Amino acid sequence: MLDQLARKLGLRTDAPIFFASAGFMVLFLVVLIAVPSLVEQVFLLGREWIVENLGWFFISGVSAWLVFLLWIAFSRYGTIRLGDPGDRPTYSNVSWFTMLFAGGIGTVLMFWGVAEPILHFSSPPVAGVEAFSPEAAQDAMSFSLYHLGLHTWTIFALPGLAFAYVIYRHKLPMRVSSVFYPFLGERINGPIGKTIDVFAILGTLFGVAVSIGLGTSQINAGLTELFGFADNVPVKLTIITVLTAVAVASIVAGLDKGIKRLSNINIGMAVGLMLFVLVAGSTVFLLRGIIETFGLYISNIVPLSFWNDTLAQYQRDDGWGWQGGWTVFYWAWTVTWSPFIGIFVARISRGRTIREFVLGVLFAPSLFTLVWFAIFGWSAMDIDGINGGGGPITEAVGLGPEFAMFTFFESFPATTLVQGLAVTIVAIFFATSSDSASLVVDILCTGDEDPGPVRQRVFWGLSEGVLAGSLIALAGETGLVALQQVITVIGLPIFILVFGMLFALFRGLQSEKIEKPTEPPAPDLEEPLFGSKEKPEGSGQA
Repeated sequence: MLDQLARKLGLRTDAPIFFASAGFMVLFLVVLIAVPSLVEQVFLLGREWIVENLGWFFISGVSAWLVFLLWIAFSRYGTIRLGDPGDRPTYSNVSWFTMLFAGGIGTVLMFWGVAEPILHFSSPPVAGVEAFSPEAAQDAMSFSLYHLGLHTWTIFALPGLAFAYVIYRHKLPMRVSSVFYPFLGERINGPIGKTIDVFAILGTLFGVAVSIGLGTSQINAGLTELFGFADNVPVKLTIITVLTAVAVASIVAGLDKGIKRLSNINIGMAVGLMLFVLVAGSTVFLLRGIIETFGLYISNIVPLSFWNDTLAQYQRDDGWGWQGGWTVFYWAWTVTWSPFIGIFVARISRGRTIREFVLGVLFAPSLFTLVWFAIFGWSAMDIDGINGGGGPITEAVGLGPEFAMFTFFESFPATTLVQGLAVTIVAIFFATSSDSASLVVDILCTGDEDPGPVRQRVFWGLSEGVLAGSLIALAGETGLVALQQVITVIGLPIFILVFGMLFALFRGLQSEKIEKPTEPPAPDLEEPLFGSKEKPEGSGQA
């Protein structure tokens, strides 16, 4: 029956997965509109329970994933090629690294690059450290990089490796359920497999919606600085409407190449912004800070990876500690993006060995993140006064983290121009992310890397906008806090799902017969990012 309905609507998808995902999303929106206070209370209680009872699970889990990936990379499995034995990487190393940056890190760096170091600088996570002190500044850099360095990319790399392994080595459909073939076998095509796919799609939709919500808040803050716009829910909803319209227009027009070029230009603009801060700011101080930040990260990553704020009940009023509002939120939010970014990373990594994949995906973006935070973070703390009592950026962060970067630029030449550039960068990042997410969600439904009908992607693009707008309306004036509640609850089942991928991947690798690698043929550098010349076997559709 569902297959017939899909054909009548002109859809080319796995009907049960598509309609179940769409149905649950619509049901959530209906309940949210009908009883918003009840939904808010459910998410509030859910988040409190999770961070109090399962915060350790999130924190220890991601560290375990990182250890597993590094072990796999340097084990005998590291020589396994993600594809046929003769395959070679489709993209050069430079193009690959650029696309990794575009796929999963630009939006986060723009939002938190100034805000997070200042928040930790003014309110130290470690009890006994004095605010605005040199020790607080060093801790601020360490915690910021812990959150957005290797651990964040571990959350993307594990699903990405699992996807690439089963899709390109074993020719399975491009779905989350395919990763569990070593356990489920042909049952990935039955109710269990489809349930896994529906959970993954819903998690991705919520993750992207929360990100659009955060980006909307930052764009609103920039427009407030530039033009005096009000910072309120109606303005945010207008911004979401515009971003969604741009994404849908891109989908309808089929501007894949144009959007890809625009993304590359946007990355160049972001790098230019970073270099501007380096040159126009305290250059020598920042160059020293970059080097010192390497040392801080290396010396603190192991202790922070296993720090669970055990003594929080004796040091903090909330009882569940600082990490509940920071680390657990980060990991829950990031893991909802992992099917989206995982598919993207897998798609651009065909032909690489597992060792190349793991080391490249983990360390290349993390290295850029370290330099970004060193430049923006140390600059912001220098402006607000180390050994002082805070300054304008600290005051702005008190209003909301979305205001931090725009207040930061008030200390640099050509303030209005630079603030306008920052707003443009954020807007393009989020518009293109929504467009790409619509395509990936559609792929997760069809199991085929070739794009489905435009109407399917338009539906998912509109859905992300409506969901983001609904969450902004639910958040109201509480903003980030309410979004933290939603994403922490939604992130738990996705986190468990990704944990299962670790065991499924390991079981699949155990069945491999490791042979001495052969010299592959020359690469085909003209293959499109999405859509292949040959469809993988087993990618049938309803």
